[in-house]
Amino acid sequence: MVQAKIGIIGGSGLYKMAALTEVEEITLKTPFGSPSDALIVGNLEGAKVAFLPRHGRNHHLLPTELPFRANIYAMKQLGVEYIISASAVGSLAEEVKPLDMVIPDQFIDRTKNRVSTFFGEGIVAHIAFGDPVCKNLAAILADSIASLELPDVNLHRGGTYVCMEGPAFSTKAESNLYRSWGAKIIGMTNLPEAKLAREAEIAYATLALATDYDCWHPDHDNVTVDMVVANLQRNAINAQKVIQESVKRLSKNPPESIAHSALKYSILTPLDKIAPVIKEKFGLLLEKYL
Repeated sequence: MVQAKIGIIGGSGLYKMAALTEVEEITLKTPFGSPSDALIVGNLEGAKVAFLPRHGRNHHLLPTELPFRANIYAMKQLGVEYIISASAVGSLAEEVKPLDMVIPDQFIDRTKNRVSTFFGEGIVAHIAFGDPVCKNLAAILADSIASLELPDVNLHRGGTYVCMEGPAFSTKAESNLYRSWGAKIIGMTNLPEAKLAREAEIAYATLALATDYDCWHPDHDNVTVDMVVANLQRNAINAQKVIQESVKRLSKNPPESIAHSALKYSILTPLDKIAPVIKEKFGLLLEKYL
């Protein structure tokens, strides 16, 4: 099977990477079902990368419906060690304007109906998650944005991403509550990905692309669907430039990550007590430690 060290997950508006060459479409099955879509493997800036549209190439999956485990496991099957996750977000802070880019370093979980672990079925593992983003990968993303000097785009290094259930957006009371917590952006997808990527020992960082202010903003009613869609399209163009530059830097000097040994001290169940059929199912995650 084709192997790719770098994975890219595209969010709303980013359904393909135009700069990919020597493209191969790969349909994978995992112990956790099928991913959102076929993975597209190709060359980008001299590196082999795997691209997956999070919601499917026709955007047919709600955030709650996303097969998060299958998506991350499929990346693991392809040998991915770093995931760049591009995501549309709403802004919870005046200084984060539409078209701005945020590289968050923290998450708050407000989801209700997500499975955010691979484990269970006789295996207990508790990953450390105090720092949920790979700081070295996040730095590469942020430095790439800074180097490109994109028009109408301001870079925000760090900040908290509130991950809500959706698909409805926040009430004003909720939005103001999140602002009182000091959160900077809000989205519906990245926290389950980050947790599962850590369990899979894959470094993970988010490229958050602001489309609009959340409903707390006094001028929110002036934002139309057409404006949001237009911002999604502009964000997708900018995101591809950032990802291309990030892949160039990442492939030249892949950094160490705390994620790459996340399971070393996290599995509490004695491995010799795990049923063979379960060992086989989780083999890709456990093979380093069996």
